[in-house]
Amino acid sequence: MKRMIVVLVPVVALVSGAGLYAAYRYGLQDGANAPAPAAAPKVSNADAAQAADGKKVLYWHDPMVPGTKFDKPGKSPFMDMQLVPVYAEGGGDQSQVVVSPRVQQSLGVRTAEVVEGMLSPQLAVVGSIAYNERDQVLVQARAAGFIERLYVRATLDRVGKGQALAELYVPDWVAAQEEFLSVTRMKGGDLAPLVDAARQRMRLAGMNEEQIKQVEAGGRLQTRFTITAPAGGVVTELAAREGMTVAAGTPLFRINGVSTVWANGEVPESQAGLLRRGARVEAGSPAVPGIVFKGRVQALLPEVNATTRTLKARVEFANPDGKLLPGMFVSMRFTDMHAEKALLVPTEAVIQTGRRTVVMLAEADGRFRPVEVEAGLETGGQTEIRRGLRPGQRVVVSSQFLIDSEASLKGVEARLNDAPKPAAANTAPRHQGEAKVEAIGRDAIMLSHGPIPSIKWGAMSMEFKLPARGLPRNVETGDRVSFEFYLDADGLPRLTSLSVLAPGPKAAGGGK
Repeated sequence: MKRMIVVLVPVVALVSGAGLYAAYRYGLQDGANAPAPAAAPKVSNADAAQAADGKKVLYWHDPMVPGTKFDKPGKSPFMDMQLVPVYAEGGGDQSQVVVSPRVQQSLGVRTAEVVEGMLSPQLAVVGSIAYNERDQVLVQARAAGFIERLYVRATLDRVGKGQALAELYVPDWVAAQEEFLSVTRMKGGDLAPLVDAARQRMRLAGMNEEQIKQVEAGGRLQTRFTITAPAGGVVTELAAREGMTVAAGTPLFRINGVSTVWANGEVPESQAGLLRRGARVEAGSPAVPGIVFKGRVQALLPEVNATTRTLKARVEFANPDGKLLPGMFVSMRFTDMHAEKALLVPTEAVIQTGRRTVVMLAEADGRFRPVEVEAGLETGGQTEIRRGLRPGQRVVVSSQFLIDSEASLKGVEARLNDAPKPAAANTAPRHQGEAKVEAIGRDAIMLSHGPIPSIKWGAMSMEFKLPARGLPRNVETGDRVSFEFYLDADGLPRLTSLSVLAPGPKAAGGGK
């Protein structure tokens, strides 16, 4: 009979321990759907939400199953322990962090004011020089005739204003001149109307005022006429050859001026919205090192290159020395592209998390909280804030590790303000017990322990946070151990020491 008792006690203990462990695991999995504990005292929400020290309680939870929240205090339905309150700090703002001035100084926390200002974003692109098509003249034959002499024989020859281009013989002009000279030689009364009529016929024949004056001043026929350049520049088109016959309106020369040139910048279509007419542009070219050409955007050409996905920004540059030549490569930098006022913060204050854009807002009494913002343009160390901030607020520009999420904020707050401080951990009540090692994890160990009278815990299986120095090397699953622990600031048990017990009879306070 005694032998049966000796055999049954370990069996019963083993079964009960397995049942407790299974119940604990079931609670972890289904805790979110578990009802509030029946053992919780009937306390009104108003009374329960006010702690003894005046702090507002948001809810209660079991540290072993933190995902489940309760609106009243009481005993956990998952384990034989009281629910732990979660307080609202900073007026109920769980995202707020309080950092003491001493810690701020040691961390080098710096802040900057949110200000209104004008951003001057910069955009660097490449481009090429082209003729200014607005500085272009076309020389045509004003009447049918023959080109007897050509003074400009090749394209891209430079010509000056008034320089002779070609000499033409125009038979139709001879008849009009003879009529004019005949009228001027007549004698009699009022011949002015006849002279004006003859002069008008020369104009209709295609003669210009200068040519008419030559006939009138010389008093003899001008059978050959010299065509001169109406403007200086480069002959970009030459359609005349000596001996050829030309009709009225035939293009003979095209002359482009070179005092100003165009630079066509290839702007990515994704950044074209930043540009505006009149924006300042600076350009440089390897062909003329050391010289910076300045101009303004004249137009954004309404056509996108399907291959490069760029559009052309046309800029006019003064070219008094003719150093910029068509086809020449230039590097262009656009500035003053955004002329509207905006809220500005230092770029280093903006944190990109991948899913949102956040800044840390500095408030009174050493309080900080994250604010989600909508960022715009960024240039020169300044970032535009389109939404989320107001002028005059201050943002943190250093030690931005203070924010990322609510959990990290609370963890940072505890570290920055030393709560719980190491000294507080040293003075926290210690509890001892004996247990069997069920599983060893990276940050915690699963123990099946017996009752712990000092904290009024019954026998159960639960996880303990590992001590700061880690576990002894000889600890393995299945070992019987003695351990010491305390409850940290979150109400979770944390080991301070653990040692393997020698085989033999166990004390009444031990595990199974």
